Amino acid sequence: MRIITGKLKGRRFDIPKGLDVRPTTDRTKESIFNKIEVYKYIEGSVILDLFGGSGNLGFEAISRGAKSVTYVELDPKNVQHIEKTAEGFGIENQIRTTVADVRQYLDGMSIPYDFIFCDPPYNYEWMEEMITTLLEDNWLKEDGWFILEHDKYHNYKDHPHCFFSKAYGRTTVSIFEKHPVDSK
Repeated sequence: MRIITGKLKGRRFDIPKGLDVRPTTDRTKESIFNKIEVYKYIEGSVILDLFGGSGNLGFEAISRGAKSVTYVELDPKNVQHIEKTAEGFGIENQIRTTVADVRQYLDGMSIPYDFIFCDPPYNYEWMEEMITTLLEDNWLKEDGWFILEHDKYHNYKDHPHCFFSKAYGRTTVSIFEKHPVDSK
């Protein structure tokens, strides 16, 4: 994996064998951040990365100027890898990691984030409830974005809060806002 641009541009990190992750491809990652840069300002933003996996999206966000990233990841090996990589990049003071089930984490106290990255397993059974929780329970700032990676069997183009949905190979990226798109 590599960091595409920003202060960590060109830095690489490996995904050790045995980690159960599906990192966002460079093409998809670049498309996500291009969309953010056209419509939003990532500098100084506070980010929640659900299903943190390899830490890929959060590292890219910090490289591009995000203030901090909170990773929520169930597998302690993945969390150790995120922490080790952050230390190697010299950004360990900009991340926070939590070993937790996302559903249980979202049942806790919410604080609003500028961006929420979410790349759950494609067969995640709590997908619809998770989307509702993130949009309705103060997890997003008023102008924040919830960026969901999912498979082709989930379609959110007609979701009232979804303003962007595009396939990149077998992954689709859908972006949601806190308020219904039509109510603006």
